[in-house]
Amino acid sequence: MRLLVAAVGRLKAGPERDLAARYRDRAGQIGRGLGLPACDMVEIPESRARRAPDRCAEEGGQLLALCPAGGILVAYDERGRADLPSERLAERVGAWRDSGKPALVVAIGGADGLDPGVRDRADLVLSFGAATLPHGLVRVLALEQLYRSLTILAGHPYHRGGPDGQ
Repeated sequence: MRLLVAAVGRLKAGPERDLAARYRDRAGQIGRGLGLPACDMVEIPESRARRAPDRCAEEGGQLLALCPAGGILVAYDERGRADLPSERLAERVGAWRDSGKPALVVAIGGADGLDPGVRDRADLVLSFGAATLPHGLVRVLALEQLYRSLTILAGHPYHRGGPDGQ
């Protein structure tokens, strides 16, 4: 199963880009031991359409085009689930891998949000809570959660459970 994080916008050089690259590389390294090739990241150019709905639709079409037939699409959106523990996400990633899905694509919208078509197509819509976060930070957090899921599947000690360490 191919791992791909697709995000609208380009991260400028700096700490967010460095952290995103670090978690992408870590996910790729641990993923190989789980039968997953490298974790790729694609930056979708921001639309230049005048109206926000048009920008979202254009960007959404580009995000959807990256998910192959039969692929799994996980979208990050403010209306998504904020209550899925890392262990449950890891179970889903493992089940998708084991079922022979060709790709797991994680989609992150642009400044205007995510097109409804992407949310409708998504197999899972997640959120990092009610707060509005910068898209670069969402990208880092999404990559970290993907890496965390893979460490859980690998039995790696990176993830130690809840606040009591269990």
